[in-house]
Amino acid sequence: MKIAFIGTGNMGGAMARDAAREKENELYLVNRHPEKAEKLQREIGGTVTDLASAVSAADCIVLGVKPVMLPGLCENVRPLLAEKSAPYTVVSMAAGVTLARLREMLGDCSILRIMPNTPAAVGEGMTLYTPGEGVDPTAFLHAMRFAGKFLPVEERLMNAGMAVSGCGPAFVDLFVEAMADAGVAEGLYRRDAMLLAAQTVLGSAKLILESGQHPGELKDAVCSPGGSTIQGVRKLEEKGFRSAVMEAVIAAGRAV
Repeated sequence: MKIAFIGTGNMGGAMARDAAREKENELYLVNRHPEKAEKLQREIGGTVTDLASAVSAADCIVLGVKPVMLPGLCENVRPLLAEKSAPYTVVSMAAGVTLARLREMLGDCSILRIMPNTPAAVGEGMTLYTPGEGVDPTAFLHAMRFAGKFLPVEERLMNAGMAVSGCGPAFVDLFVEAMADAGVAEGLYRRDAMLLAAQTVLGSAKLILESGQHPGELKDAVCSPGGSTIQGVRKLEEKGFRSAVMEAVIAAGRAV
């Protein structure tokens, strides 16, 4: 697939790196600061080019800019799309920008709305997607399969899903940092505490996914009667840990 990445910042760059792992893909990199695209090209290959050339050549045009920049970009992209004769799909990863709004800005075209997250940078992303009417996402999902997992959602649930998987990495990062800080407070070296905390989160998440067990069951399996783990769980409950996490996700979703 010929994919144009318009915007090669944190998220656009992460998706481009995953696309580059599929050797059949042909990548075009566009950034308003060409040096950013050139830096990415040195890492993953592809062709650094201008907006018009990228849109003209690509089967898939990924709009990887922030929502505030999207209207201006779409104003430039729309006439370029009108000149295309071959089938194409526009992919938007702008949070909170609906398919209806994208159609207003781009005209009548095939649009796929996605919401990736930062772990896509290491091939462990969680990407939500909602296809526009009549859009088949199969080819794009195949081209991006090294990005991690993909989940189709109704568009009305996109913000809720984004609050869990899109904002969630920041919440997990805070948790890992706090765990490591506690280890340091108790005498561990920082590098060791960080490894212990991060690997524990990674392993616990993998165990949930691969075992199919409910997290509550897995938690109970670690909590021996009268043991240290249940005392830690008691303290988390005392401090409102689960409630705080729930409120953070709900607040994030409603802020979009």
